[in-house]
Amino acid sequence: MRWPTNVRSSRAALLLTLMVLLGMLGVPLLSGLWLSMAAACDALAWQALWSDPQTRYAIALTGWTGLCSAGLATLISARLLSCTSAPQLQRLIGRQAWMLAVPHAAFAIGLALLIAPSGWLLRLVSPWATGLDAPPPWATTQDPWGLGLIAALTLKEIPFLLWAAGTHLLRPDVSRRLTQELAVAATLGYSPQAAWWRVVWPQLLARWTAPMLAVLAYSLSVVDVALVIGPATPPTLGVLAWQWLQDASALENAKGAAAAWLLAGLVATCAAAGWCFLNVRWWQRRRSSGATTRMASAALATRGDISRLTLTPVYLAVLAALALASITGLWPFPDLWPTHWRASAWRAVADSSDTLWHTFWLAASSAGCALVWAVAWLELAPLSWHTRMQALAFAPLVLPGVLWVVGLHRLALQWQLDGTATGVWLAHWLACVPYVLLTLQGAYRSFDKRLYPLAATWGHGRWYFVWHVKWPMMRAALASAFAVGFAVSVAQFLPTLYIGAGRFATVTTEAVTLSSGGQRNLTAAFAWLQWLLPAAVFAGAAWWGRPRRLTQTHSRLGTIHP
Repeated sequence: MRWPTNVRSSRAALLLTLMVLLGMLGVPLLSGLWLSMAAACDALAWQALWSDPQTRYAIALTGWTGLCSAGLATLISARLLSCTSAPQLQRLIGRQAWMLAVPHAAFAIGLALLIAPSGWLLRLVSPWATGLDAPPPWATTQDPWGLGLIAALTLKEIPFLLWAAGTHLLRPDVSRRLTQELAVAATLGYSPQAAWWRVVWPQLLARWTAPMLAVLAYSLSVVDVALVIGPATPPTLGVLAWQWLQDASALENAKGAAAAWLLAGLVATCAAAGWCFLNVRWWQRRRSSGATTRMASAALATRGDISRLTLTPVYLAVLAALALASITGLWPFPDLWPTHWRASAWRAVADSSDTLWHTFWLAASSAGCALVWAVAWLELAPLSWHTRMQALAFAPLVLPGVLWVVGLHRLALQWQLDGTATGVWLAHWLACVPYVLLTLQGAYRSFDKRLYPLAATWGHGRWYFVWHVKWPMMRAALASAFAVGFAVSVAQFLPTLYIGAGRFATVTTEAVTLSSGGQRNLTAAFAWLQWLLPAAVFAGAAWWGRPRRLTQTHSRLGTIHP
């Protein structure tokens, strides 16, 4: 509903504000893409890329690990949703909120400590099952098939997909409509599972396209997780491009930029193939028939709460492995517990005050500014503008990280922001905006529009209503969006490394860098801290947005009456 004319901002001022908001986001993103494209327009670089013996194997490895992890995460998430009612889904999303706070790199480090040949899992079973007295020569991490990387990405992306589905399915209007449609399907004789796949899944798939594309793009182009737990000889294409871009040779740098664009082409090819698969006629016929239900049930026959039985124990075990490794000293195999305990790693972390400060202020400022931008855009932009702008806003979600970071680095060099706090903040802010916008737009869409004319009827202006009624009622959504942005900023590895020129160390850059060395306890301490900071912010956001504080909102809402 549009606000009455006498309190509406002038059209010129509104248009100017929207153009400024678009420029803040579009100028650095589009300029960075243009500069990265110019860097890759080198025939010698492409020739060197195709003649490199690692390239073809890296492409095949990247496609295998990315498609498997994205497909498994989507399949498991869909199966879990099909077994969950709306009240159960609400509780499920609430229980998994803390999992979203675990950064990918920290999860990969903990999983590597857990499944390594000298890790905790093998130590648990060795005294009874294996009889080993030395770590076996098994490639459980950085294996040539990328199975460890697939496991890490699959387990990490399931909570994100469930959360993305919950933002749509738990909207009051959608929940009521789907409940009625499922009831009608039940009266026609369909089982709850068959009704879900026939009624809910086609509607969810349309809303799930962007999150699934983001998961696919991240799985194909991830660098930090692949450095920790992925294959090394040769690595995935994203890691290979990152290595070439770090080389001092100009030709190797150009080859790295070309590899980044090759990775973007691989993402686009896989996304187009997935779109064709979901839209060809034979698949639509199978989706409308009972074949989809049988395929899904055969693919994942396990019933029950997969999160409670699998995800939660795995996440708790990963965090426990990080905590244990951060305080261990001498720990001979196959002893279950270390012989010596020491806190030297945490003393080193405590002495790294600059690292902690850089992490905190970058995350807080970039998440806060991304929240302000998203609120301003959702409040002012017409729906048609918002629909057209989404492709630009969500570009960092679907573009390979190594690609747009290359462009941002060249842009920072042109704007003389390389190695400056402003340049690093800009990169983090651009990474936070799509996640904050994705988190917040559902709450804005589902806000009760019947309150608008009520406030206008009693003579209150638009901004009085927004400040005293709308935003207080959206307190939980705003706090959640800030927490998501904070977690995204903490997890940034490539932007901090490239734009910061190594001058701004964060807990993520320290953890990923140390993971390739022999300081296991220090690596685990930084990885634990990488999770602890977002978890604390998520806990604070949950406390600040608790329903008990809405009593103040109701009293403000009462002030619009005479």
